[in-house]
Amino acid sequence: MKNKIITFIGGGNMATSLIGGLLETGVSAIRVLDSNPKPLAAKFPIQCYTNHAEALVDADVVVLAVKPHIMPEVAKSISTTLSKPLPLFISIAAGIRLNDLNRWLNLDSPLALVRAMPNTPALVQSGASALFADKHVNQAQKELAENILRAVGLTIWLEDEQQMDAVTALSGSGPAYFFLIMEAIENAGIKLGLSKDIARLLTLQTAFGAAKMALESQDDAATLRARVTSKGGTTEQAINTLQAGNLESLFDQALQAAQQRAVKLATQFGEH
Repeated sequence: MKNKIITFIGGGNMATSLIGGLLETGVSAIRVLDSNPKPLAAKFPIQCYTNHAEALVDADVVVLAVKPHIMPEVAKSISTTLSKPLPLFISIAAGIRLNDLNRWLNLDSPLALVRAMPNTPALVQSGASALFADKHVNQAQKELAENILRAVGLTIWLEDEQQMDAVTALSGSGPAYFFLIMEAIENAGIKLGLSKDIARLLTLQTAFGAAKMALESQDDAATLRARVTSKGGTTEQAINTLQAGNLESLFDQALQAAQQRAVKLATQFGEH
């Protein structure tokens, strides 16, 4: 991968995170096409362009990192400047289906397309990215795409693109769910008499510790929860209260609502 030319179309937060992660792994042939590349050029030792042709020439990988609503326009604009052999395309734009991307690129040759769904912890190299490849992506290209996304966290492959809507609901939107839980626990701690600083620090470290324990354990979350819930103890009282409030049902409803919204947005984006 170190010798591959990787061109980013768009230089926003997620692209910046990926570029930083790739540079740390030793990848150096990185280009960025953006209307205002100066901040990235000042931050990283990369090549920055505002001209499509210069940014795309001989590129092995093109990472499409623009906002979903402008993806049709961007894809159509770069399709006229691509030369053969065609690069591997990786889209990290939420809600953009591969058949729509293929239609917007509108090239005569079969396209190797990968759709990726990283989440915001990728900004601190702790992301979770789901990937789906079309039938024209070979094994070497799959490994290349995986290595690029792995620069900012773990990666998993999906067998069905429709699963991306569930991924969006779970890990894509998931950080916000945990932030909400942390916010609620912190506020509850303050009501119990702790200072805001102490409540915040204890909440964040507890969340981090619980996640680290789960990642390093072979047991599932239910087993880990049972292990720290003593019969008749304080934890059991708290858990019973949460379950009496139908917490699991609320999360089920929440993720279903997010998935349905993801399907609707993808359909709307595809109408362009």
